[in-house]
Formats: sequence, structure tokens, C-alpha cells
Amino acid sequence: MTDDPPPNPALLPAGFVDLLPSDAEAEAAGMEDLMRVFATHGYSRVKPPLLEFEDTLLSGSGAAVADQAFRLMDPDTRRMMALRPDITPQIARIAATRLADVPRPLRLSYTGLCVLASGGARESDRQISQAGIELIGPDSPQADAEIIALGAEGLAVLGVPGVSFDLTMPSLAPALIAEIDYTPAERQALMRALDRKDAAAVARLAGGLAPVLTELLHAAGPAERALAVLGGLVLPEPVRALSDRLAATCAAIKARVPDIRLTVDPVEFRGWRYHTGVCVTVYARGQHEELGRGGRYISNNDEPACGLTLRPEALLRAAPTRPGRIRVFLPAGCDPALGRRLRTEGYATVDALAPVADQAAEARRLGCTMIAAGDGIVALD
Repeated sequence: MTDDPPPNPALLPAGFVDLLPSDAEAEAAGMEDLMRVFATHGYSRVKPPLLEFEDTLLSGSGAAVADQAFRLMDPDTRRMMALRPDITPQIARIAATRLADVPRPLRLSYTGLCVLASGGARESDRQISQAGIELIGPDSPQADAEIIALGAEGLAVLGVPGVSFDLTMPSLAPALIAEIDYTPAERQALMRALDRKDAAAVARLAGGLAPVLTELLHAAGPAERALAVLGGLVLPEPVRALSDRLAATCAAIKARVPDIRLTVDPVEFRGWRYHTGVCVTVYARGQHEELGRGGRYISNNDEPACGLTLRPEALLRAAPTRPGRIRVFLPAGCDPALGRRLRTEGYATVDALAPVADQAAEARRLGCTMIAAGDGIVALD
């Protein structure tokens, strides 16, 4: 019998990672840049807690993400609590309670960590960061456009290349299918075929609706083409209203950001289950993962709202590498005023805690590329 090897102290549960200095610093700096963009457009920052009572966090729009929540018991009150899997439902709660009397439209921004019980099909991480904005009160294409325009501005500040915004109207396909008297099994099979983008199965299952659904499937792509296809179809009035709202939102976005890259998928219906209107997913050229997602939903107290949540980890992988601060070694006995001046100029200073024989070697060992000398700094060879 042999003793079991000791546990690896660096081993973490699946979906949880350590962010080490360069990545952690780049993410923090990027998020502050994003939050500054949001603040300049009047979005006030809030900070909801990571943990709430289950019956509060997972009510209202939070019910849609209940299956992703870790639960535990509060040892003080013996009530069940949950770790948030998404921040948007918390913003809805704050808007309806603490900020109920604040004039609308209410513009809020946030950043923080979330924990998912399972990564699921679309997530490899279970601890994720979120940074986003919520616009609560108005229900208009212009409100939807503001959210997407701010997302585009923020990603431009981060330098993310080749950004595209993929718009969907999740209720459009179900509304179209509801016009036909399918059995529950037929409806489920047809929705599954649409979800897989299986044109052959749609043609086989949709009956008289097959030509329209097939045309919508093939229309996915640049917004102008997709909207032209939608505009040319004969649609029932409830479905036409959804199509017109999607077109109006695209027009409002283009009016604010003429060079934005917009795509439209008329039959896509996935997303957070609380979304009720135009939705958006953000991608970047060469990246297979989502950079963020958002859309229109009903906030608490039945207020219309829309928002966009960005994923800092994904943004970090898509954005150009950010240069860190230049590190300057301050030998023992260096004038403190020099260090203060260098820090105000944007350098990172590293103090020697004791005299050393070879200051240059010590500076290199500590990752410095510059060393203080006299009343200035010099580069290390």
C-alpha cells in the first residue's frame, strides 16, 4: 500500500482560473476604460452584492437564470442564498426598489464577478466577469440603439478589431410558428430544426410555412440583406410588427454609428430566457467566443428595459496586448521626491529594501527596465 500523493495546491475546480499579474492588470485597466466610456454617457455605476437571498435574486427576471445559480444556506438566518450567475437581474431589482423614485430613463452601469453552476454549452468558464449597462424606462428603437452604440464605442476604446453586432428578434420565429396549428411535438421538432439551422429538416417539418422559414434561414447575414428579405415577405400582422421593430432598431443604430458592422439572424431565438425583444450578440474577427450579449427585457415592476453585458475575459483575448507600466528600480537611499514624480508620470517604481552590491542586476531580477540615477532615470542595457 502506498500513500496517496499530496494534493496539488495550484489545482482549481474546472472552470475557475487564476489571473496572473499581466492579465489581471490588463483586465482591470480595460474595465476601467469601459466604465469611463459608460460614465461619459450618463450611466451611473452601481455595485450589487455577489450573494443574495435565493427568493430575491432568482425572482422576476432572475428566474430565467435560476438553473445556473450555486445555492447555500445562510448560517445566521437559515435562509437559502444564491451566488449570482448574472448581474442584470440585480440591476432590475435595484431599479425597482432602491431607485424606484429616480426619474426615467434610468441609466446604470456595473462591473463584477459572477459564478455559474455549470459552464454549459456556451461557457468554458464558471467564474466570469461582467461589465455592462442597463437603460430602464423607455421602449424604443432609439433606446436599443444607444446600448449598442455605447458597446461599439467601448470596444473601439479597447482596440478590439473587426467587431460585429449580431441582432436577433427571439420572439419572431415562435410567433410565426404559432400562426400554424402544429401539434406540440411538431412545434418542438420544428424549433429544434431552426435552432440547428437545418434547412432540410425545416422544409420537411414546416408544411405550408416551409418556404417562409427556409427563406428566413438563408437570409441570415448582413443586416441590409436580411431586412430586405423580411420586408419582402407576406407576414401575419403580429410577426410584421416584430420585423418592423427589428428594422427600426437597425436604422437607429446606423444613424448613431454609420460604420458599424451589423448582421441579422431572423430565426435565431437563443439567449438569456428573460429577453423579450431585439437582442444582440457581440463577436470579433478571428474569435469564436462571444464578447458579450444583451437585449430588451421586462424589468421588475413591468418596466421596459434593455442592456448589454460584456465579458472582460473574452475582451482580453480579443484586444491587442496592453503594454504594462515601465518599471523603474529605486536604489536604497534614492530621493523619495523622485519616486513620487515618476509615479505621477505613469511609471511603476520598485524600491530597494536594502543596499545591494549590483544595482543593475537587482533591477533586472525584479523585472525593471529602468533605474533611477541622480534626479532622473536611465535604461538598463
